[in-house]
Amino acid sequence: MSSRILLVEDEPGLVLTLTDLLTAEGYAVESATDGPAGLARALGERFDLIVLDIMLPGRNGFEVCRDLRRQGRDVAILMLTAKSQLTDRVVGLKLGADDYMAKPFEPPELVARIEALLRRVKRERLTPVIRFEFGSVEIDFEKGTALKAGAPIGLAGKELDLLRYLIDHRGSVVPREELLQAVWEYQPGVSSRTIDVHVAWLRQKLEDNPQYPQYIHTVRGVGYRFSA
Repeated sequence: MSSRILLVEDEPGLVLTLTDLLTAEGYAVESATDGPAGLARALGERFDLIVLDIMLPGRNGFEVCRDLRRQGRDVAILMLTAKSQLTDRVVGLKLGADDYMAKPFEPPELVARIEALLRRVKRERLTPVIRFEFGSVEIDFEKGTALKAGAPIGLAGKELDLLRYLIDHRGSVVPREELLQAVWEYQPGVSSRTIDVHVAWLRQKLEDNPQYPQYIHTVRGVGYRFSA
C-alpha cells in the first residue's frame, strides 16, 4: 500500500506541482488549502506524512502542528515556509515537527526528504518480529529456527538477520545501502554483491520457485522488498 500524504498549502500552483510530483513517485496525495481544513483532515483521516506550510489562512502551521501533537497524533510532519530564520525552525521542531524545509526548494530534495522521513518514522515505530509465517515457511527468530512444510531448514546467522530485516520492513523497498548498514554494519569486504548472494541463498531455501520468487523481490537498481 502506498503511503498517504496530506499537503496543507495555500499556493495553488505549488499544490498542483507537488501533487503531480508526489503522485508520480507512487504516493497517494490529498490536499487542504487552509489551517482549519488541514487540521480537520489530519484528525479525521489516517496519513503517513503531512507536508505543512507555516503561512496558512485561518490557522498557521505552527498551531496546526501543536494541536495535532496535543491530540496524540504521531503522524510525520515536514514543515514548509518562505522564511529561513533559525527561530522559525526551532519553533516548528519544538512543537513536534519532524523536519523542515525553507522555500524556495528543489522538488527532488523534497522527495528525498519525504522518503528519508518515512523510512525513519517506520523504523522508530517498528516492533521487531519474533515469529513469522508465510506460505509453508515458519520462522522463529528468537530461537533461530526455520521450517518449510514442517521440515527444518538450515539458515546461517546473517541469512536470519537479513530475512528478519526484510520481514520487519515488509511491503517497503529496502535499499542495499540500508541493508549494508543495518545487517552488516559496513564490515570490511562486504559489498552489494554479498547481499545479492545471501538473497539468492534465502530464495533457494525458502521459495518454491527461486527463479520466480513469490516473497523476496528484487527492485532493480535499488534493493529488495519482502511481500507476504
